[in-house]
Amino acid sequence: QVQLVESGGGLVQPGGSLRLSCAASGSFFRIETMGWYRQAPGKERELVAAITRGSSINYADSVKGRFTISRDNVKNTVYLQMNSLKPEDTAVYYCNANIGTMYTLTNYWGQGTQVTVSN
Repeated sequence: QVQLVESGGGLVQPGGSLRLSCAASGSFFRIETMGWYRQAPGKERELVAAITRGSSINYADSVKGRFTISRDNVKNTVYLQMNSLKPEDTAVYYCNANIGTMYTLTNYWGQGTQVTVSN
């Protein structure tokens, strides 16, 4: 059973920083693209950032220059460093990854972690 377990959310003031982590556990052969999505109340889930196994990276325009995604392929973990946080960054953040065997991949989601940016 493959699981993605997130940590690091919380309450932070505008301008502050948070670091999210997501670790994959279970039995698998490989992890390809890993990423972070977020969903604010009343809005659709949106891509925040994604990183391939070879470290090619894609960011949403709204977070470019403020957020940094990285991964540790030994620890099977993806990170999201969030700086200069704004109230509009408030959302539930979900980890996502394509994980599987040598021949097939399955898309997995984490349980979500709340990030609240407020005074």
